[in-house]
Amino acid sequence: MDNKQPNFLWDYIFTSKDNNKKFDLFSFLKEIPFFEGLTNRQLKSLSLMIHERHYQENEFLFEYGHPGAALFIIVKGDVSIEVPTDEGMTQVTNLTEKTFLGELALITNEPRTASARALVPTKSLALFRNDLAELVNSEPEIASHIYKSLSQIVGKRLIETTKMINKLKKRNENHELKKSA
Repeated sequence: MDNKQPNFLWDYIFTSKDNNKKFDLFSFLKEIPFFEGLTNRQLKSLSLMIHERHYQENEFLFEYGHPGAALFIIVKGDVSIEVPTDEGMTQVTNLTEKTFLGELALITNEPRTASARALVPTKSLALFRNDLAELVNSEPEIASHIYKSLSQIVGKRLIETTKMINKLKKRNENHELKKSA
């Protein structure tokens, strides 16, 4: 018969906060479509390479023109994506929980094409290009899955961007026709 009573002092001392954090991280990663299809073992391996970041209101996750080094996943908070225009920085979209951004930094060394600014205190996760490069050698199946997800996402976003550009072109053409009439 097991009469083991909980010992809250000892349980507290020997319960690692990191273990709790990794469990939460693992659960969170399972819910991100970007990592859909990875096994539990693969997600656990990947979670060791994920870095937690905290940003204050109006702090930049990254800035336009700066070198890109990481993909970010918003755990909690709101992030404004902004691009430079003749009038200054213009908000293009607003991203919230379980959304990722900055994915091009995983596949290219090009400077950032937009800024990402926390609108409220924000918690995010970061996967750095160097860590992904290490995965190519240590866990090629995980790296392959991530690169495949990246290519699909970049492709979809390129299609959407092209549609938006075509709409803007048509709008400008119609505006020019009205001006000349």
